Amino acid sequence: MTPWVKTGGLGDVAAALPAAMRAAGLDVRILLPAYPALKAALPDATPLASFSALGRSVALRSATTPQGVPLYLLECDDWFERPGNPYLAPNGVDWPDNALRFGLLSRVAALLAGSDSPLDWRPDILHCNDWQTALAPAYLHYLPTTTSAASVITIHNLAFQGLFGRDLLPALELPDDAWTMDGVEYHGYLSFLKAGLQYADAITTVSQTYAQEIQTPADGMGLDGLLRYRADRLSGILNGIDTTQWNPASDPYLAATYDTVRLDKKTGNKAALRSELGLAVAVAVADMPLIGIVSRFTEQKGLDLVADIADALAGLPVQLAVLGNGMPEMEMAFRAMASRWPGQFAVHVGFDERLAHRIEAGADIFLMPSRFEPCGLNQMYSLRYGTLPIVRATGGLADTVIDASDTRRGNGFVFDQATPAALLAAIRRAVALWHDNPRRWKTLQRRGMSADFGWDLPARQYADLYQTLMQKI
Repeated sequence: MTPWVKTGGLGDVAAALPAAMRAAGLDVRILLPAYPALKAALPDATPLASFSALGRSVALRSATTPQGVPLYLLECDDWFERPGNPYLAPNGVDWPDNALRFGLLSRVAALLAGSDSPLDWRPDILHCNDWQTALAPAYLHYLPTTTSAASVITIHNLAFQGLFGRDLLPALELPDDAWTMDGVEYHGYLSFLKAGLQYADAITTVSQTYAQEIQTPADGMGLDGLLRYRADRLSGILNGIDTTQWNPASDPYLAATYDTVRLDKKTGNKAALRSELGLAVAVAVADMPLIGIVSRFTEQKGLDLVADIADALAGLPVQLAVLGNGMPEMEMAFRAMASRWPGQFAVHVGFDERLAHRIEAGADIFLMPSRFEPCGLNQMYSLRYGTLPIVRATGGLADTVIDASDTRRGNGFVFDQATPAALLAAIRRAVALWHDNPRRWKTLQRRGMSADFGWDLPARQYADLYQTLMQKI
């Protein structure tokens, strides 16, 4: 949950969606482990209860976010008071007891939804996210407790499934009869995510297109059969973005703020970004579009395709500003590009929230050539900042970016095949339009900047889903 703990888009969702739900009148509480960053940020959290779960002594403390959302912090210092990130040790290796750590989180979530809860407050809906809490619906199914709560599981990325050994079944306090094809067993593994998909009353994912894609063998990550079987419980609700944090008219990280009326001020951010990253600003490159990338360096994100067309990009010509980290071989490839074409390609390996904002504002074009993308947030940031996205037609990218060839609705550039040639063709189209038709370019910019990608609509859609579930229980 941003701003305290974040390893991906779920951190943004966990902060923004509950706040929007509360604004819509829902009584939302967030349960999450008391990680060191949270304990440091919320030292005055109030003790609520102490009890035992999965053989561990645990405690709950309450706090409130700056947006007014109540938090339940689950304390179990042996399992959560650790360096590194929630899933990985500082050396980048998975914590070996992740199954028990997140089994505990799931077990306590189910406990708070049942009649044995140590708290007076009871939820009508238990909403779980990804594999880390996906055992909770299974606990509601198997454990002898009375509950009227319905359960929802949201898939933020089907590729991460929480696979562990069968030998952990007793330690997780799951019965032997849970080990079936219709239970938690998945090709000889215990699958947290499969358990949630099997037993939740509703399944959602973070875009409409991704909800369809994951029902196919190509994108179902081995779970497409189960998802097709439960298709009547599956829907896609597109994520939103924090339109206060990501607002070019008031962004404190920018060299110059701007909006659709003062769009010419955006050029000041391009000049400042060039200066910051050491990109050339001589006359020879003054009329050169700047492409931005802010991403994890993984095969999913398709950034290897960018490295494959480096020579062609240098010759177009364009400038490139890259921020991200991930697979060592991709980091090396991008560093090599920056070394070979200094002043034209700039690469910052790591993550810097301020620089991410400045790239979104300073670039003319933003690149997201993902092989799959459940939702994606950066394409929405880019549209809001008047930076036209180039995306592959997949998942949430396909649901938010419409190709410029659509004269009424276009707001970016879309390509179909995850190949270097297809990506390069899309970039060539964008660069040609940038050079040849500035008026059309500004129309596309203003169209994207005027779209509503906030959380109000997703919050209402989740509220409607909750109401539907409550009518069935």
